[in-house]
Amino acid sequence: MNSTDFIVIRNDLQQCKVIETPLPDAAALPADALLVKVTRFAFTANNITYAVIGEQLKYWHLFPAPEGYGIIPVWGFGEVLASKHPMIAEGETLFGYFPMATHLVIEAADVSKRGLRDGAAHRQEVSPVYNAYARVSGDSTYAGQQGDFRALLLPLFMLSFLVDDFLAENEFYGARRVILSSASSKTAFGLAHLAHKRGISVIGLTSRGNVDFVRSLGCYDEVVTYDQVTAIPPAEPTAYVDMAGNSALREALHRHFGAQMVYSGRVGLTHRASEPEEPTLPGAKPVWFFAPDQIRKRAKEWGPGGIDQRFGAAWAELVPHLPNWLDVVERRGPAAVREAYLDTLQGRVPPDQGLILSLAE
Repeated sequence: MNSTDFIVIRNDLQQCKVIETPLPDAAALPADALLVKVTRFAFTANNITYAVIGEQLKYWHLFPAPEGYGIIPVWGFGEVLASKHPMIAEGETLFGYFPMATHLVIEAADVSKRGLRDGAAHRQEVSPVYNAYARVSGDSTYAGQQGDFRALLLPLFMLSFLVDDFLAENEFYGARRVILSSASSKTAFGLAHLAHKRGISVIGLTSRGNVDFVRSLGCYDEVVTYDQVTAIPPAEPTAYVDMAGNSALREALHRHFGAQMVYSGRVGLTHRASEPEEPTLPGAKPVWFFAPDQIRKRAKEWGPGGIDQRFGAAWAELVPHLPNWLDVVERRGPAAVREAYLDTLQGRVPPDQGLILSLAE
C-alpha cells in the first residue's frame, strides 16, 4: 500500500507536488502501531504560517519528506485501518494533527479512553499538543459539519482564547481598545468575539474586499482598511495584536500611535511580509506571543482540567455563530488539494469559506 503525500519545497512554497510513498503492510506494523487513513482535514492561512516557520518551530520534523521538501501539518480526521495496539480497534476515528497525505503510521503511546499520543522519536521535539490524538468515534460533536468546524477553528480558537486570556490577565496593559490586523482571519475574529464580550473596543484592520464580511461578523466595533489606519484617532492607549505579520503595517501603526501603543503582540504571518531586521519603533516593543507559555502557566494555576473546562465553555458559546460566519467547502483529490493550497497561499480564498480537503478521490 502507498500513501499519497502532498509536498512543498521548504524555501519556495509556490513549488508543490504529489508523490507516492510506501507504507508497511498491516501485518508488518510494529507493536502498538496504527495504520491510519487520513479521511479529511482543514486548510487555512494558519497552515501557511506552519510552513513559513516550519524550520524554527520544527513543524517539518513531524512528517518526514524528501530532502529539501516538507509536508505541511493539518488538523483533521483519520480512520484506523489496522491496529497492533490491544486497546485500539480498527475502524476508530481519531482527531488531531495529520500530514497532507492519505495515510499515517502512528506509534500509539499513553493510550486512554479519550485519546493517545504518537510516540515516534522524530515527533518529540514539538509541543505535546501536536502529538495528541482524540478518540472521537461516536461523538456527535466531531461528526458532520460540527466536526468540520472543529478542524477549521478549534486549534485557531484555542490561540484566540489564550491571547484573550493573556491580555485580560494583564488588564490589556491599560489599553482602552485593541486593534487586530488580518481581521477576517479565523484566529482574529475568534479573538474579537472574546474581547468584545469583555467590553473592550475592538478595531479590525482588513483589505477593502473583506470589509463587508468583517462587519457582518458583529464582533468588531469598527472596521478600518489598511490604507486608512492613520485616520484612527491616536489619543487613547491601544493594544495591537498582529495576525498579519506585515512589517510595514506594524511600523506605520507604531509611528502613528507612538507612546499610546501600550502592547504590540505578534501572533500570525498571514501576509508573510515580515522583514528579518526591523527598526526600533515608538511605543511598546513588539513581542511574539507564545501559546505554550500561557498554557503551562494556566495549567499550573487552574489545575487538572482547568484549561479544558474554560476553553470548552468559550467554544460552546462560539459554535452557534459559525454557520452564519462560514460556509464549509469540500474539495477532494490531488488536483483539488493543490488548487486549494495555492489559493490559500496567494490569499485567494474568500474569508467566509472554510476549506475541508482530502487527497483521496
